[in-house]
Amino acid sequence: MQNNDILRRLRYTFQLTDTNVIELCAAGGLETNRETISNWLKKDDDPDFVSLYDIDLAAFLNGFITQKRGKKEGDSAKPEKSLNNNIILRKLKIALNLKDEDILDLLNLADFKFSRHELSALFRKPEQEQFRACKDQVLRNFLMGLQLKHRLNSQDTL
Repeated sequence: MQNNDILRRLRYTFQLTDTNVIELCAAGGLETNRETISNWLKKDDDPDFVSLYDIDLAAFLNGFITQKRGKKEGDSAKPEKSLNNNIILRKLKIALNLKDEDILDLLNLADFKFSRHELSALFRKPEQEQFRACKDQVLRNFLMGLQLKHRLNSQDTL
């Protein structure tokens, strides 16, 4: 998945404003502005579209973790220069304090069947034999499950 798509989906799911995104990026160690955020959120074929680099998405996700879980003792986490779907899924798991069962429920909510063993392989170290790379399809369905759960819940309160 493209980083811009991930940011768009998270922004929609959690109803984040441009100001919220700027604050989350700042909490993750990235100074940005409304114009940059706007360009990240544009469609790919828009002439003002700007690709969201891994290090920028990592800073946003680190800020998301800080917002949801609170600032931890010691130095702030440095944003990774290179991200993959496994790292993104792990960061979202941490930020939202999800257990394996919660992730499986979210995938199920998106009508995506996934086993506990397949899920545990995604969170292993790459050096381990049982490690499996998280495919775009898994991350896409996880984000869809988040959207179904969080957007429906927030609209129920209106």
